[in-house]
Amino acid sequence: MQTLLQDIRYALRQMRKSPGFAFIAVLTLSLGVGVATAIFSVVDAVILRPLPFDHPELIYTPRTIAKQGYGQPFSYPSFKDAREQVRTFSALSGVWAYASVNLESPSGPVALQSVQGSDNFFDVFGVQPILGRTYRLGEDQPGKNNVAVLSYEVWQTNFGGQQSVIGQTIKLDGKPYTCIGVMPAGFRYPLGRHNAIYTPLHANEKWVGSRGTHWLNTIGRLKPGVTKQQAVADMDRVMANIGRAFPDTDDGRKVHLVSLRDSVNGTATGALLALAGAVLAVLAIGCVNVAGLLLARGVKREREIAVRAAVGADPWRLVRQILTEGLVLAALGVVGGIVVSSLLLTAMRTFLIKAMSRGADVHLNAIVLLAALLIAAATAVIASLAPALRLSNTDPNRVLKSGGNSGTSRSQHRLRSSFIVTQVALSLALLVVSGVLLRAVAGYRNADIGFDAKHILAVEIDLSAARYEGRDVWVDFYQPLLERVRQIPGVVATGTNSIVPIQGWGSNGDVHITGQPPYPPNQEMLAEMRVVSPGYFDAMGIRLLRGRLLSQSLDTPDNKAGAIVVNQAFVKKFGLNGVDPIGQHIDDNDKADEKTGIVGVVTNVRQDLMQPPLAERDSLISAIPPKDRNGWMTSNNLLVRTAGDPKGIITPLRKVFHDLDPTLPFRTPETMEEIISDQLVMQRMESWLFGIFAGLAVALALVGLYGLISHEVELSTRDIGVRMALGATRGSVLTMILRRVVILLITGVVAGLLLTFAAKKLIASVAEIHFGHEAGLLAVLVLSLVAACLLAALIPARRAAGVEPMQALRTE
Repeated sequence: MQTLLQDIRYALRQMRKSPGFAFIAVLTLSLGVGVATAIFSVVDAVILRPLPFDHPELIYTPRTIAKQGYGQPFSYPSFKDAREQVRTFSALSGVWAYASVNLESPSGPVALQSVQGSDNFFDVFGVQPILGRTYRLGEDQPGKNNVAVLSYEVWQTNFGGQQSVIGQTIKLDGKPYTCIGVMPAGFRYPLGRHNAIYTPLHANEKWVGSRGTHWLNTIGRLKPGVTKQQAVADMDRVMANIGRAFPDTDDGRKVHLVSLRDSVNGTATGALLALAGAVLAVLAIGCVNVAGLLLARGVKREREIAVRAAVGADPWRLVRQILTEGLVLAALGVVGGIVVSSLLLTAMRTFLIKAMSRGADVHLNAIVLLAALLIAAATAVIASLAPALRLSNTDPNRVLKSGGNSGTSRSQHRLRSSFIVTQVALSLALLVVSGVLLRAVAGYRNADIGFDAKHILAVEIDLSAARYEGRDVWVDFYQPLLERVRQIPGVVATGTNSIVPIQGWGSNGDVHITGQPPYPPNQEMLAEMRVVSPGYFDAMGIRLLRGRLLSQSLDTPDNKAGAIVVNQAFVKKFGLNGVDPIGQHIDDNDKADEKTGIVGVVTNVRQDLMQPPLAERDSLISAIPPKDRNGWMTSNNLLVRTAGDPKGIITPLRKVFHDLDPTLPFRTPETMEEIISDQLVMQRMESWLFGIFAGLAVALALVGLYGLISHEVELSTRDIGVRMALGATRGSVLTMILRRVVILLITGVVAGLLLTFAAKKLIASVAEIHFGHEAGLLAVLVLSLVAACLLAALIPARRAAGVEPMQALRTE
């Protein structure tokens, strides 16, 4: 211990003598450790930390696959059949978690996330409430389902954490519910639902009885000892039984079991592994940089080490001292790394919450801080090892005879050169991934989405259904809403849509055009379905190509034959290019005069930013019969086009909502540009992080290259002086040094391209790299990196060319 303290004190003295070296080394370690700690925090929260359930490895989400090969949820009747027949699950629950609910609180209406489940929903997770109870058997049946279980966040935020809430009557969507339980902190399902309230499944009457309406997700717990393969075989048996009993709707359906962990993480696992790889690259560059600094510093200390060895110092004692200096640097690097990681996580927080279901759980904790300490220690030890071993093997006779110039040996040149090649290769790999990601994000942002996103504001509307029972929601709410919004100064057009373009898609149904031959049984012929109001197309800037738009005066509930407007993708998919689409009908009714007809064709609008436009059919909200309107219209979206900044109308818009329905929570409006940005949140975070990592890597590589050339110039001053005394010109000296730099850079570039190609599979989780397609981008990145490195090397190279021969020789 006494020797260790001596080594620490000596290390601190050495750092005080070389503050520039100490600053660069600590800064390099802080940046490397900081980014590594930040990403490890994310990996720990999203992948490593156990899910907040009992034996989560037994929980799976069965996903059914239609005969045509696309994913499709259960219908309610097929779910009930599956639950009765399955043998390998101890609990199989239906879940509907895509709605919201309005809580009437003393402080005003509050919008909460709604999670509805069958009566065995909580049995799947094996987590007991901290207050009260969960559902009882049969409590999801009509007339018995007005009970609610609160999440811990809702209990704390909206009920002040009062235990007396159990047994209280609360109002949800205007209906009285009895609060029966409170779940513990950390319990959430789905994991992204933070302010959730749990109620038994309230299934739409039409959906409950229809085997052709697929809407219900499921989650289940395997019985102990049951393997995934056994469960898949069991579910396939069940689905085959259901298919034989109901061939028209369930024939050929399969089940794919996904573990809850995979279901929660989704594509985040691959992206995080790629980011972890990028962090390792930054750490490797930092490690090489610190090793280069220590190596250069060690050359200057060779004479000191030689003297100590000559008077009897043990080689292991010298190694231990040099490693102790590295650990002191690591300790300081940990402090700096924690600061860097904290700042990086704070900057990433918005990205993380939106991109990952467990993003809100990411924070620095004891495990992460321990990891930071280990990362810093490992980096410093690895960086110190080569210089320590080299110095411990120093031959005192050779060093003392040579005057301390042994650092110019060929082996030292090769070692320092390998450092530069490594840095350039890793920097180029990160630059390529960053460049491809940025290009992809820019491509998505600039893609033709079918409308101009500027000046459009979207507001989610979730009415309390009970408040409008026995009333016409169109006449009492939507019609006056649209009229009043149009009167707000700056509003150009306004309308409603059941699903906002780009923000959501997936409500679809099979379509067959009257008169066409039957479609092949395995061919998918779905079309997206939207319910819109008059003015929607003007609000979105969607152009009419043929026919007419939907009209409140022409398309009324009295018309037996419905009217729809379709897009270009619909016309193409259903083979209407060679005929006039206007006047064509779809087979949605046995009576010919009551079949829905196509009255107009409009331009395509993307439902998903990542996919080309899908076939879409739009029908008019006011044309729905009054008795059916409430089921369609309680959840909707208002879209407003303005002449100026769309956020400028939020205050008057809030007043319009409050005046029409004081029980309606006013959700924060989003511009369409914000919606598009949110859809790219994962890609933006990846490009942002890779950009940071690539920038750090290039900066460290430039510092390393500058240090290498400066160090070699310093060691080679005598050789350069001799060359110039024998007739070498300044230009030839400059060329000699830059020639070596160019060789190193070419070697590094080739190694970087090979590394990128070898890591294509890992990188594919964040960016697809096609070397032929990306040739121009690769050329720009390579030339930019080479130019930056040459500029970094030019300063010490010019200093070498400016050496005065007499002065250089006189210093000997």
